[in-house]
Amino acid sequence: MESEEDLIQQFKLKRLIKKLEEVQGSGTSMITVIIPGGKKIPDIQKMLQEEAGKAEKIKDRVNRQSVVKAINSVREKLKFYNKIPNNGLLIYSGEVFADDGKTEKKLILDFEPIKAINTSLYKCAATFETQALRELLTSKEKFGFIIVDGSGALYGTVQGNAREVLQKFTVDLPKKHGRGGQSSQRFARIRVEKRQNYVRKVCETAIPLFLTDDRPNVEGIIIAGCADFKIQVAESPIFDQRLKKIICNIVDISYGGEQGFSQAIDLSKGCLSNIKLVQEQAAINKMYEEINMDTGRIVYGIEDTMRVFLDGAVERIICYDNLTEYRVTLLDKRDSSKIVKYLKPAQVAEFFNKDMHPENNDFDIEEKEALVDWLAEHHREFGSEIVFVTDCSPEGSQFVKGFGGLGGFMRFKYDLDAGQDAAYKEDDDDGFI
Repeated sequence: MESEEDLIQQFKLKRLIKKLEEVQGSGTSMITVIIPGGKKIPDIQKMLQEEAGKAEKIKDRVNRQSVVKAINSVREKLKFYNKIPNNGLLIYSGEVFADDGKTEKKLILDFEPIKAINTSLYKCAATFETQALRELLTSKEKFGFIIVDGSGALYGTVQGNAREVLQKFTVDLPKKHGRGGQSSQRFARIRVEKRQNYVRKVCETAIPLFLTDDRPNVEGIIIAGCADFKIQVAESPIFDQRLKKIICNIVDISYGGEQGFSQAIDLSKGCLSNIKLVQEQAAINKMYEEINMDTGRIVYGIEDTMRVFLDGAVERIICYDNLTEYRVTLLDKRDSSKIVKYLKPAQVAEFFNKDMHPENNDFDIEEKEALVDWLAEHHREFGSEIVFVTDCSPEGSQFVKGFGGLGGFMRFKYDLDAGQDAAYKEDDDDGFI
């Protein structure tokens, strides 16, 4: 199982990718440089000098200046390195639009990947190249699922914290016949023949989905279903032997389709113990169990969770990795005091709208940071460990929609009605956002 530090690094990488893909610039002045470990810095500097020379030939003056400036920023950044790190180095440089979408600002990011990269790339375009970063997030562990019952079959995969339905089809099988006479034998033969054809189709459909270049593209296969269909598929001579060798679990489920897919994942936790999706589900389900038992050790919702967290009473915090709220520090111009608020993007945007909130003119936004990023950096200061979850599973989706995407396990029962730390006191003025 990956350590908390590894998971936090992956979360930060995911946020970096999101940031790089969201920024926009004018022209084709956004430079991506990917350097594998072992490359010589003088060789890279020489290549960049040659690219700067080519950029001088760009006809558009503004774009030409932006490209040359971005390349020179990369060259300056490389001067801080004695050698390329073992895992390689990625540098992103360019003139990008600020939050107002009008003014431009300089962006320069250097990043040592969490895994070794073998790709070498220089790209000057209208956007940054992030595919190499995305490949670093890809988990090597991928498991295939075949969900089969009397209504149809579903094929899916679970990899990292993502689940994907590859294909599904329905079937209309004849039911058992109760009439006697010669017709009963004929109907029985038809029923057996159609069931056999169905099992054959289930087995044959799995081949192109789970085999690539004559080799399995998954670590293991889980077959799940109602009644005896799952056994028939697993033991069928038609089921490809290469896939049959990697069957790691056969489970009995109560439902078919996507609901059965979820149940099969839950029942296969043993062989999927290192899959992030299973770890996420386990953390969220443990929270639901505590709520159902009314232990008083669970807190959820942005405001309540942050209040308890800042008092050091949260042992383990569960956070949606795409939480939209910002942590905003406000400076009261009247007495220079500070107030911390947790605001959605729309609330931040309308904060200084004089027509809607004239009273907010007494405040300046001193600092604004995505709450999820702030928690990733500061959770240890308050004695907490952190688990990032997605909305890819039913459990995760419910956590985001029903619990605000933030909650935690408390060390002890906490009186939420008690006074709050003055430094983080929420303003109760009805007119204040």
